[in-house]
Amino acid sequence: MVQIDDLLRRQAGVISRAQATALGMSLRTVQRRVASGAWVEVAPGVFLTGGHRLTDEVRVRVAWLWSGPTSLVSGPAAAFWHRLLDHPGRAVDVAVVSSSRRRPPPGVATRRREIADVDRTEIRGVGLTALGLTVLETAAVVPDGAAFLDRALQRHLAFDDLYAAYCRAVGTRGMAQAGTLLVAAADRADSAVERRLIGLLRAAGITGFVVGHPFGDDRSIDLAFPAERLAVEIDGWAWHADQARFRADRRKGNDLLAAGWSLLRFTWHDIMNQPVVTVARIRDALARAA
Repeated sequence: MVQIDDLLRRQAGVISRAQATALGMSLRTVQRRVASGAWVEVAPGVFLTGGHRLTDEVRVRVAWLWSGPTSLVSGPAAAFWHRLLDHPGRAVDVAVVSSSRRRPPPGVATRRREIADVDRTEIRGVGLTALGLTVLETAAVVPDGAAFLDRALQRHLAFDDLYAAYCRAVGTRGMAQAGTLLVAAADRADSAVERRLIGLLRAAGITGFVVGHPFGDDRSIDLAFPAERLAVEIDGWAWHADQARFRADRRKGNDLLAAGWSLLRFTWHDIMNQPVVTVARIRDALARAA
């Protein structure tokens, strides 16, 4: 059973009854292995071979093999499989066809739905929602969805791809919350985040700053402390979608440093969700400049 041994190595010790019989193993042999304890049934028709632990990877593989080849791992479990999260959550979410009526085993949560082919993918032998849909559905349910979406846009996908996935999924569960985050992503929201930062500074008793301080011929600093030559630049959401803006912002940063300014950069997430840390960094930079 060389083929079965190879499959077990690829699947972290997990195998389904259907896979075993497709590779030539008889049902009687499957039953003997279960009876002997060599294989443990961890979900109906899905087995974990001896010597393998029930890791997060195993949990995801078990959920997908139990639900069948037309199903898709989704939500945080899909984000885990895409390597966007460190764990798949308490239950592995699986999207199944609308006609499915099977009761999921413990540790698996099913949702009957139809998903477009473009939003389907397969990674390491598991079917799951494609990156864009995975990011949207996960951002809608994890505790800090804004930070999760921010990281995904910075490191893994372009805004246009995320927006296209949203358009295909609009109206489904979780998309209202995801849409709220997406609106922020589509709009750099300079005025809102600047007002937030200004309010934080004033509440902390920090003064001496200028909003939109001129720099060079046609540029400006988001928020400047001219006396200390400290520039504070705000990376709103839109720079993820606009590569020209991203490059221009980086050139401006280099030019500021070359002109003798100190530079702090803050993201939308820093200002909105970590205000104490943000203010402390500005205060420290001002103290060093003084």
